[in-house]
Amino acid sequence: MIRQLLLSVLLASAFTVSAEEPVTLFDGKSFTGWEGDTEKTWRIEDGQIVAGSLTTKVPRNEFLSSKEDYADFELTLEFKLQGVPGGGMINAGVQIRSERIPNNHEMIGYQADIGDPKYWGALYDESRRKKILAEVDMAKVEPVLKRADWNTYTIRCQGPRIQLFINGVQTVDYTEADAAIPLKGKIALQVHSGGPTEVRYRNIKIKKL
Repeated sequence: MIRQLLLSVLLASAFTVSAEEPVTLFDGKSFTGWEGDTEKTWRIEDGQIVAGSLTTKVPRNEFLSSKEDYADFELTLEFKLQGVPGGGMINAGVQIRSERIPNNHEMIGYQADIGDPKYWGALYDESRRKKILAEVDMAKVEPVLKRADWNTYTIRCQGPRIQLFINGVQTVDYTEADAAIPLKGKIALQVHSGGPTEVRYRNIKIKKL
């Protein structure tokens, strides 16, 4: 009996470790597992996913999305957003639990937003309710925010609850009240239309919960 109990505990522990092991979504070399406009918009440089430039305006929103759907997970990635001050909107974001709109360049779903003046770590509803669902207290984010440099985004989705963190500081703790909103979908990287903008993403990992 004791031997069987110990064996069960060891198997359960092994399963837990395996289930919680993060998986790399971007291999640093190819767009395997992703889909989007990889001919004109998205490119790979120095092991990073890159879109836009500091010399040309971004004509429209573009998304590089995962082929797989995800429900409950913890996603971590690093991003760097740069732009030309005064040249137009400088913005990007990470779509979660989202889908592509058929025959359209847009996506629909939650977005972990990125950009000034108050979108660093905000939760936006892209193409659906088209509004910020949870705003950010910039007084808490400013001390850790590194504009035009690398920042870490942590996005945790479990059931109707969504939590966002920038460089370890929680920016959003949102619980969806609408039972009709899907709690599963694709992950996507965004470059927003506007002024000359370059966004870079790297070290993209996900842990299913």
